[in-house]
Amino acid sequence: MKKMTLRGKRFIFFTVIILIVVIAATKCRSKEDVPAGNFAPVSATATTTCAQTTTFFPTVTTAVIPPISAPSCNAAAIYCIEDKQLLYSDRINVRIAPASLTKMLTASVALKYMDSSTVITVGSEQSLVQPYSSLAGLSMGTSMTLNDMISGLMMASGNDAAYTIAVSVARNQQPAVEMSDTDAVNYFCDLMNKFAFEIGMTNSNFTTPDGWDDAFQYTTVSDLLILAEYVLNVPEIRQACGTHTKSVQAVTGEIYDWTDSNLLLDPNGSFYCQNAIGIKTGTTLQAGNCLVAAFSLNNKTYITAACGCTSDSDRYDLTLKLFRSIQ
Repeated sequence: MKKMTLRGKRFIFFTVIILIVVIAATKCRSKEDVPAGNFAPVSATATTTCAQTTTFFPTVTTAVIPPISAPSCNAAAIYCIEDKQLLYSDRINVRIAPASLTKMLTASVALKYMDSSTVITVGSEQSLVQPYSSLAGLSMGTSMTLNDMISGLMMASGNDAAYTIAVSVARNQQPAVEMSDTDAVNYFCDLMNKFAFEIGMTNSNFTTPDGWDDAFQYTTVSDLLILAEYVLNVPEIRQACGTHTKSVQAVTGEIYDWTDSNLLLDPNGSFYCQNAIGIKTGTTLQAGNCLVAAFSLNNKTYITAACGCTSDSDRYDLTLKLFRSIQ
């Protein structure tokens, strides 16, 4: 047998080194970094990953609620604010369409940049509202405070209110800039995305103030939990989203009567829950039937999310199952 030449030995040596580097790199790419977050750890089996997922929680938890198989959904969770504990997790990091859950962000951004007592007027931006939208029934020329407009936004899930709020805030922020209605909405959406990132919503993108389906608009349940916790700490939004019925008289005299779309708040309805304190419904073709809700129990606040349910009743059935699982 011929002795191996020096060149051959070098070839084998460098080949082995390259293989080691490739294997090590592959292992590194197969692991996702776990950023620090606002929530308690989640069990490894409860966290779902996919190509679009960028936000993850740690892989240990002190309490896990057994899987809920029905009603079916795209994603679900229950989280305790005081304990900072995620009690149930089902595909919370998979991107979903936000539907009208977006309005929690719209209200939050509006109140960050504009005082709640500021009077705003319904104008030509109403032409941007999509047909078959849920509406607060606003009339052109109506003027009311931002606080009252947020009630129409959250309770009646008014897409008309969303667009009036968006253009009003944008023009308030850029008084020297001539902006079309579309330009103003786009400016407001930039504020939405900036705000969302600031509070920790790292896997969301918003292109409309009302949550209408759009290929570039998405969120996750993990991000929605962050947003919902924020909303509950804003008095104006918490009051609006926790009120069953309200009558508002606009500055220009019109009277609007609104009933909250969240049936958990309806004392005469089959889904009524006395522990429920809000927050928001959402329904579109891409999103399915969604509900982010909040409950008060034993001096603690729990946030639930049931997104992508097949029917309106399914989102309430699943939400109540989530809440009752901790009682």
